[in-house]
Amino acid sequence: MARGSGQEFMNATRHARLQLPDQQRGLPQPPLEALPAAVGEAVALPPPEEFLSYTRLGAAGTALGDLLARRTSLRAYAEAPLALDEFAFLLWATQGVKGLIERRATLRPVPSAGARHAFETRVRVHRVAGLAAGLYHYDALRHRLLPLATADDWDERLVAACYDQRFLAASAATFLWVAVPYRMTWRYSDRGYRYLHLDAGHVAQNLYLAAEAVGAGACAVAAFDDQAANALLELDGRDQFLIYLAAVGKRA
Repeated sequence: MARGSGQEFMNATRHARLQLPDQQRGLPQPPLEALPAAVGEAVALPPPEEFLSYTRLGAAGTALGDLLARRTSLRAYAEAPLALDEFAFLLWATQGVKGLIERRATLRPVPSAGARHAFETRVRVHRVAGLAAGLYHYDALRHRLLPLATADDWDERLVAACYDQRFLAASAATFLWVAVPYRMTWRYSDRGYRYLHLDAGHVAQNLYLAAEAVGAGACAVAAFDDQAANALLELDGRDQFLIYLAAVGKRA
C-alpha cells in the first residue's frame, strides 16, 4: 500500500527519529505571544470576574451535562449580536490567561502539551454589541483586542478560501486560530506538530461549550485552502499558519 503524506508525517515524528529539541540544546524559548501591528487603539474587554459569575452554570443555569447534550455544530445564526461580555467570555474560554508560571509559560482554560499554548487568536467581528465590525487580534496576556487592517473583500476571500462555506461571513464572529509552531517544537522537536493539532481540538471544544453557555452555537472548520487563508491573514505559512477556525452566533 502506498504511503501518503499523513503516514510519512506520523513516521517522521516518532520519538526515535526526532532531533534533539532546542530546549534541551539550551536555546532560549520563543516569546509567549506574537502580536501583529494594530491599526488603532487596543480595546479593553470585560474582565473574567464579571462574566464568569453568570456563565458558571450557563446563562440560564444550565449544568455542564446539559451543555454537552445540546452541543452541535450550528451554521445558521440569528441577527441578534453577541453581548460584549459574552464575546469576552468566548475569547477567555478558548485562549484566555489564568496565570503565568515564572513568565515562562501560561495557564489557560484549555490544556496544551507542556503548557506551550502555541496559538494566537484572530477574530472577524460582524455583530458584537459595542464593538466595531472588523478583524481583531486577541492579546491574551492583557485580555484586550488589537484592531487589524482588512480589505473590503475580506469576507468574500475568507469564504472562497474555505471552499464557499458562506456561514463564515454570516456569523456574529469567526474565530481564526493561528499556530506558532516553534513555541511547541522548541520543546518537542518535530513531534510538536502532532501536539498542535491535538491542542486545536481542545480549543474548539471549549468554544462549542462556551457558546452553548451564552445561548449561541459554533461550527468549526478545517476545510480550507492553506495558501489562500494564510495570504488573507498575512501569515508566512511556516513560522505562523492558520490551523483551525470556527464561526459563532446566537441561536435563531
